[in-house]
Amino acid sequence: MYLHVNKNNSFTFGTGQVQKIMISLADQHNPHGVVVLAEKKKHIETVVQVAEAKTSAGLRHDQIIRDSWMRCVHDHKLDPTRMQEAIILPNNRVREHKDQLEDFLHIARHGVEELYHQVAGLGYAILLTDSHGVTVDFIGDIQLDASLRKAGLYLGSNWHETVAGTCGVGTCITTGEALTVHLDDHFDATHIPLTCTAAPVYDPAGQLKAVLDISLLTSPSDKTSQHLALQLVKMYAHKIENAYFLHRYRDQWILRMSNAPEFLEVSPQYLLAVNASGKVVGYNHLAKKLLQHHARGDLMGQSISDLIELTMDELPNYLSARPVDKRALKIHNSRQLVFLSVMWPARISMTGTQQAAGAEIPAELKALTGGDAQLEKQIRRAARLVNSPISILITGETGSGKEYFAKALHQSSERRDGPFIAVNCAAIPDTLIESELFGYAPGSFSGAATKGRKGLIQEADGGTLFLDEIGDMPKSLQTRLLRVLSEKEVVPVGAQRPVPVNVRVIAATHCNLESRVREGLFRDDLFYRLNGAHFTLPPVRERQDLGWLIDRAIAKQSAKSAQEHPLSIDAESKALLLRHRWPGNLRELSNVIDFSAAVCADQLITVGDLPEYLVNPDLNDPNSPLIPRDLSRHGKPARELLGVLEACQWNVTAAAQNLNISRMTLYRRMKQHGITPPR
Repeated sequence: MYLHVNKNNSFTFGTGQVQKIMISLADQHNPHGVVVLAEKKKHIETVVQVAEAKTSAGLRHDQIIRDSWMRCVHDHKLDPTRMQEAIILPNNRVREHKDQLEDFLHIARHGVEELYHQVAGLGYAILLTDSHGVTVDFIGDIQLDASLRKAGLYLGSNWHETVAGTCGVGTCITTGEALTVHLDDHFDATHIPLTCTAAPVYDPAGQLKAVLDISLLTSPSDKTSQHLALQLVKMYAHKIENAYFLHRYRDQWILRMSNAPEFLEVSPQYLLAVNASGKVVGYNHLAKKLLQHHARGDLMGQSISDLIELTMDELPNYLSARPVDKRALKIHNSRQLVFLSVMWPARISMTGTQQAAGAEIPAELKALTGGDAQLEKQIRRAARLVNSPISILITGETGSGKEYFAKALHQSSERRDGPFIAVNCAAIPDTLIESELFGYAPGSFSGAATKGRKGLIQEADGGTLFLDEIGDMPKSLQTRLLRVLSEKEVVPVGAQRPVPVNVRVIAATHCNLESRVREGLFRDDLFYRLNGAHFTLPPVRERQDLGWLIDRAIAKQSAKSAQEHPLSIDAESKALLLRHRWPGNLRELSNVIDFSAAVCADQLITVGDLPEYLVNPDLNDPNSPLIPRDLSRHGKPARELLGVLEACQWNVTAAAQNLNISRMTLYRRMKQHGITPPR
């Protein structure tokens, strides 16, 4: 069933084709039956009439919609008789699109969440797409998850006009204007139930950066019902645009201008970024509209004095200390008056990218590396996000330092005085994880405390919640966690009212979450919500600062002991440690140093003090056992000690507590019996 486009761009659309459309629609088993069939048939006929330029009389569709229909048929070669399901890109493609907008997304996320809270409970979904129409951020009611995904109001959906036809995002990209595409304004009959309102977000060079869209699955028939939605989406698109501008040009002079002095400080309309030479290096979209008629060519590179009646020497006169009504000036060669507020550059005297980058990295993050290039790159990225509320996902092998990284982020942030609550999702029994995380109301289940109990999420209020091994969280609880992230509130077990929480969520896992999403074991929407920023930590065997890691572990162990002389290691032993592959990463390194410190003499670690599997190459064979085969010569004490260690999963502290002895004593007994930790 295809519409034939002739060479002269006329159409062949006969009654036979209408009949085929009716049959196709009937095959969909739509619950609304004949009414929906008739609506779609009538819509297709209307689109065809407009595309053939036969008539536009009597149509209630705006000219911008009719123009889009014409483009869809003549330029994009789309068939109005087709009814295409939503196009949702696979995870790897979505990540590619998100990676292109990493810095922007960190800032835009605040605007997306704030807009969603303004319309929460009304059924709206909020989409943020890139300039290609691909949804790179999304918030919607999780109760409508399946319906939103089917309709394409979902992460990864492609709403470019060339593939989706006339729609809020696609037509906004094409026209560069904010608009509402309401019900049968859509080109594709599949999208008739939707109403989509979109506004463009421009970058500081005046190019389209993204589109902010607010959509409903169903809506009143009157298009004016979306007038408030249009104003909201325009307002928040402007907020996102300005926030990104202020972030991007924080090291330049920023000129904030407004037509009204009362709103100059709280919501400036026009933004200009000016370098030390007085040349324009950036502007927001409204400033471009205001000044482009007075500029000789592009605004970029123009002298500020050629645009407004102001010189660089006069900038300090317009700082915030001066009364607002005394900061008026004229646009050059114009009678238009604007009010001006000037922001100082964040770092006037800083020179050199390395110096600037180094100055921004908090000491807690710097302390994680001794010069490994791969890790330093991740730390530089993390330094820009320490005070951002976006969720963070840390991946890496077991023992590679994910919790250290999360703690450093917390301690570097403004939340440092709040709690850091670490939760191992794999260690809490399935039967307890719900009450542990969310808490419970009094009498909510047999054995519950009479006063109820706060969950770990509430305990983290005002601080950071670290969810380790998030990939092992039961899927039934993933939906509830998604609600916490979306709504910023938690509902304890047995409670009726939600409790607001203010937490920064950092999740970590050693497994491939994308694979678990494909296998249906992990919710894709939760994955993308947690994956606001993604950091991958290198394993110890790939780190260039292994020598520094060994020295640091020895220094930490030495600081814990009360010995007169500091702990040290001889050259031969250190060479063995440098050659080892460290499959257990930092955790294995810490265990090795703890063990060696406990059994060494005179605070000097020698080869004889190292675990046997490090010294004996045969024990590094993957087919060899992780512990000595024969413990029979040591008898029952060795077997009992081994049993306790295995029961505690080789957690030496827990094993020592079970045996009511110190860790040092436990290490000495392990050496006596020839028991070494597993790799």
